[in-house]
Amino acid sequence: MSIPANLKYTKDHEWVSIEGDVATVGITHFAQKELGDIVYVEVETLDQTLSKDEVFGTVEAVKTVSDLFLPLTGEIIAFNEDLESAPETVNSDPYGDGWMIKIKIADASEIDTLLSDQAYKELIGA
Repeated sequence: MSIPANLKYTKDHEWVSIEGDVATVGITHFAQKELGDIVYVEVETLDQTLSKDEVFGTVEAVKTVSDLFLPLTGEIIAFNEDLESAPETVNSDPYGDGWMIKIKIADASEIDTLLSDQAYKELIGA
């Protein structure tokens, strides 16, 4: 199972890539595998500022719908619009083209609360 070492993770199975004060967020390989075939990604919080752990959207698979939780407080500045026509990209490339949102980070100290790749591996038993 792919768990890139250069990313940070949450207990809710989101991954976070940080470049300066912008974080790119998606769901992990583990999460997409557990969900199954993803048929829809909904994010209605674009241009809103939300707090860490608030729901920023949902991901719908054939059998279930799951909330997506914001890993860091900040403003949602981008949504991967390619997912509207090709939500299955989350299954095929969760750490690349399957990214979901970009956040302008409001509180950089929260980055320290995210999990390392090793801590995430322990969480999922990998």
